[in-house]
Amino acid sequence: MHIEPGLLAQGKLMFANVAAVAVLAAHAPALLRRPALWLRTAIAALFFSVLMQSFHMPVGPSELHLIGAMPMYLLLGFLPTMFGFVAGLLLQGLVFEPQDLMHLAVNALSLIVPLMVVHHTLGRAADGSLRRIVRLDAVYYAGVTLMVGFWLALGEQATALSDWAVFAASYLSVAALEPVFTFALVRGVATVRDQAWARACLDERLTASA
Repeated sequence: MHIEPGLLAQGKLMFANVAAVAVLAAHAPALLRRPALWLRTAIAALFFSVLMQSFHMPVGPSELHLIGAMPMYLLLGFLPTMFGFVAGLLLQGLVFEPQDLMHLAVNALSLIVPLMVVHHTLGRAADGSLRRIVRLDAVYYAGVTLMVGFWLALGEQATALSDWAVFAASYLSVAALEPVFTFALVRGVATVRDQAWARACLDERLTASA
């Protein structure tokens, strides 16, 4: 989902910046009204940052990352995951990859737009079952690869469709393995959902009484 610096012209970067600010501004009031979500956003940002740094590999015109979107979404909720993506990318840029700050909005939208699609469709009935998690991951990573294709199509240099296809195919491994990780994590955390720390840190869908 990583777009290399220099691929997009300044005007297109400005478009991405405006779009990202608009999306975040539309959701910021809901986040600010609930202080409990601030802690979950910090957890999401750290979790996402750790996964990104634990594995990243250049593939075709972009990079293959571990994202962990569905564990964050199911355990922490929609808003913490959305803002956690942005905070995690900002943290990565400030600490590890300063050159990536140029494409902060581009990379954030590549993660946020598919999350919004998932949340407003399948996510409404997310229940933590393995079948449901597989569907969520399939839709999410299809969205991520399409977003990368969108940015590449806007690039100053032409990118061969076959190169994008190689990148898209690389995410099949993530889409195949992450549901198992997510399922195990959700089931494990559900066993401690009645504890005070869990109620503070986890989404109410998980910690609500059965």
